[in-house]
Amino acid sequence: MDVFIRLNNQTVGRDKIIRLFQYGSRAGWYYTQNKLVTYQSNDILKSLEYTFSSFRKLLRLGRFLDSLYSALSSMKYPNLVIRITLTLSKISNALYLLADHIIWVGRAGLLKVNIDKWNTIANKYWLMTIVMNLTRDIYEILQIMEEYNLTRVSKINLESKNYRYNRYRTLFYLTSHKDVVLDTIKNGCDFFIPLTALGYTKFTPGMVGILGFISSAIGIYCLIDPLAKLSPA
Repeated sequence: MDVFIRLNNQTVGRDKIIRLFQYGSRAGWYYTQNKLVTYQSNDILKSLEYTFSSFRKLLRLGRFLDSLYSALSSMKYPNLVIRITLTLSKISNALYLLADHIIWVGRAGLLKVNIDKWNTIANKYWLMTIVMNLTRDIYEILQIMEEYNLTRVSKINLESKNYRYNRYRTLFYLTSHKDVVLDTIKNGCDFFIPLTALGYTKFTPGMVGILGFISSAIGIYCLIDPLAKLSPA
């Protein structure tokens, strides 16, 4: 209970919790629509998904300014690759949030907005954000492998009995950096959500719901355990 209260007191934590419910609702209504449940139950889950989505948009109002401001500090990071990927990620995330704000204005009926058009724009910027994050994750993994001299395994080792040992050794070193592993899994799950929304992949709403649920759960865990959060973020 203390953990939940601590999360709920943070705007980011509250957003992650609602996101977990949002994608859980999506997976729920999709995988139960052909089961022995009432249509009313499916309608409730669909309505909950829409409500959670709208609530998250309301929670994020004005956050694009925070993301833009944080891009200024990331531009001073000494490592070139991390500086570029992190800065571009924050800028594209700011543009995604700005488009998301416009969608909320349209949903609230404050102004007439082409919601489909702005949904497409928002998903494109979200996809760019995830691509930058995944690029940074891959770079971090390569750095870890290089640190332990695992990127230069000789041909002799590859053909010897030690090859299996080297693979286990690689896995061990990666799992000892849980912040990188969890961030990669989270971004890997999120990657297919905007891809599906833009029509590049054909994942079902249920699969999208599961991927979003997993990435949300990892995001919550990283808030609970600061050592599991990749830094700088």
